[in-house]
Amino acid sequence: MVDNRFYGYWRILEMEMWDRDFIDAEVPGYIQFNEHEMGLFQFGYVRGSMDCRFSKKEEKDFVEFSWEGNDEMDTALGRGFATIEGDFLIGRLFFHEGDDSEFKAIKKKGKK
Repeated sequence: MVDNRFYGYWRILEMEMWDRDFIDAEVPGYIQFNEHEMGLFQFGYVRGSMDCRFSKKEEKDFVEFSWEGNDEMDTALGRGFATIEGDFLIGRLFFHEGDDSEFKAIKKKGKK
């Protein structure tokens, strides 16, 4: 397995558009990346499967992704990106033809 600082489970701490009660409505909000350039996320009633591309931009680790899933029971899709700043994952998630929100997450040790 290639060493990649993104791999693993990140707990969403805050989002620009939604408060903590919504983020954790069904499960503690998270974003997770794996070694197959794929990932999963869930916050509120939104969940998605991601197709990721890892790279470096301006000397920082960077990930761009497209995603598909659902928002409550409706089909949803979009894109996003993130970078690692110190101990935090900072990024933005976009809904196709809809909202977008910045997010901040912290890596949980020992979770895959």
